[in-house]
Parts: sequence; C-alpha cells; structure tokens
Amino acid sequence: MERRRIIYIDVDDTLIRTFGTKQIPVTSCVDYVRRMHADGHTLYCWSRGGAEYSRDVAASLGIDDCFSGFLPKPDVVLDDRGADLLDYCEFILPSNASNH
Repeated sequence: MERRRIIYIDVDDTLIRTFGTKQIPVTSCVDYVRRMHADGHTLYCWSRGGAEYSRDVAASLGIDDCFSGFLPKPDVVLDDRGADLLDYCEFILPSNASNH
C-alpha cells in the first residue's frame, strides 16, 4: 500500500471556476479529493480567500468531510529548508487531476 500523504488542495481555479457570480465545480478535482480521502490520505483545503471561504466552497461541493482542516494560503513560511522546502512535493495541475 502507498504511504499516506499530506495533500493541500486549492479552491479557486482548482476546485471551482468562477464566472461572474456563478461557481462551477471542476469535477476532475472534486473526484480527486474524494479518491484521495477514500484512500486514507490527509487533505487540507486552502485559499487566498481564507479558511472560512475554503470551508464554504468545500461544503457547497459536498466534500467538506474529506478535509482535516481549512487554511488560508501563507504569506510567509519560516522553515529551515528555505527555498528547498518544496523540492520533494509533487505538483498536480487541475487539468491533470484525473490522471493521479
């Protein structure tokens, strides 16, 4: 079995696309969230819009129970790894979510 992973999921232009006042789900990303949660991974939802916005969007998509927490995106990261912090992270674009 694959090791349990910590996965951060963005909101805007990842879980939803916004056109005017309409929010349209990105179904491949919503499905990805459900699959990763079902596989036992730990998911966090985050957005520049803040934690409450992240929670509200996830709830509107019916996937809020898949997340362990809701966070704003950081402005500053204090870490001993510095610029190398994300070298070990895998980045997935929303258009490729169904392939992972």
